[in-house]
Amino acid sequence: MWIGTLTLDILLGDVHSLKEKRSVVRPVVAELRRRFAVSTAETGSLDLHRRVEIGVAVVAADRAHCVEVISACEDLVARRPELEVLSARARFLSGEDVDGHPGPATVPSQGVS
Repeated sequence: MWIGTLTLDILLGDVHSLKEKRSVVRPVVAELRRRFAVSTAETGSLDLHRRVEIGVAVVAADRAHCVEVISACEDLVARRPELEVLSARARFLSGEDVDGHPGPATVPSQGVS
């Protein structure tokens, strides 16, 4: 079993209130869930109206599938014109890591140009 996680630090475009922020972030989170069958949520910068942290997690039988899904999620968010991804951190843990063996493998984000 493999677990893949992605943490995205995002700067929002022309947003002036928390209500406007929700109207931008909710559709992104919903699309990630719908298209990739991942667990995702707004996980940070909750009180800032122009910043958001989105967390994504996926569980799969093999590492390659986790990497594929996490990369696709990052690409989807990066291609949205109203969002600017400031940083992305992907991590992959095997079942052995969870059971007390070596820690997670962190993979630097490749980003989308």
